[in-house]
This record gives sequence, structure tokens and C-alpha cells, in this order.
Amino acid sequence: MKHSNSMDNRLITPEMTILEIVDKYPQTESIIRKYDQQAGVCLCCQALFESLRDTAIKFGLNIEKLLDDLNQVIR
Repeated sequence: MKHSNSMDNRLITPEMTILEIVDKYPQTESIIRKYDQQAGVCLCCQALFESLRDTAIKFGLNIEKLLDDLNQVIR
């Protein structure tokens, strides 16, 4: 079975936790903070150890938009 290569150019993936992302790419914290209002919570406080995918599902965030925003800020 062949896997899709559409996400190969992303440094930040849905499987990464918020802690991993902010630790590796400190400049992403400002992007995550922008999603706090939409989520209704401080994501760094409430979802630090959760994967980005699980966080998006839990708080009703658009995972594709979030990934795009995070990957743009680290380029």
C-alpha cells in the first residue's frame, strides 16, 4: 500500500504534541496562542501533552489550517 506524500514537506505533523512543537520551534507559541480564543481555553495549559490532531478534535479546530499556520511560521 502506497502512502500519500502530501504531508512530507511539513516539519510539524498532526502526531506531534504541543509541547514538542513549542520546544522545538519556540516561534510557534504565538500561533498556538492565536487559537486559544477559538478553543475557549489556553491550549498550552489544557493540551500541552496531547497530539495536535487530538487537540484539534477535542476543541473543534481546523487541523489543516492549524498545521499550515504552524509550518508557515517556521519556514
